[in-house]
Amino acid sequence: MEIKSLLKKSRAEIWGNERLGLGQIIVCMGKVFGDICRWERDALKDKNIHTEEELKKELGNIIFSTIRWCDDLGFDPEECINLAIDCQKKFKK
Repeated sequence: MEIKSLLKKSRAEIWGNERLGLGQIIVCMGKVFGDICRWERDALKDKNIHTEEELKKELGNIIFSTIRWCDDLGFDPEECINLAIDCQKKFKK
C-alpha cells in the first residue's frame, strides 16, 4: 500500500471532506493510545478484548488515521513520514 492510496481510500470511502482540527486530532489520538495502554495494563475487566487481533487493529488505527490527520492539518503525509524517518536515524546514531 502506498501512502497516497491510503489517504485516497480514507477520503473516498470513509471520511469524505470532513477535517479535524489539531484539538480534535489530539483527542482521537488519545483515545487510540488509551486503548493500547489498556491492552498493556491488562486489567481483569479487559481480558475478553485483549487479543492480538485487537492490538493489531489499534496499531493500524494509528497508522491509517495519522495519514488523514496530516492531511487534515494541510501537511503532506509523505513529507511528515520522511521527517520522522530522518529524525529516527539521527536519534539512533
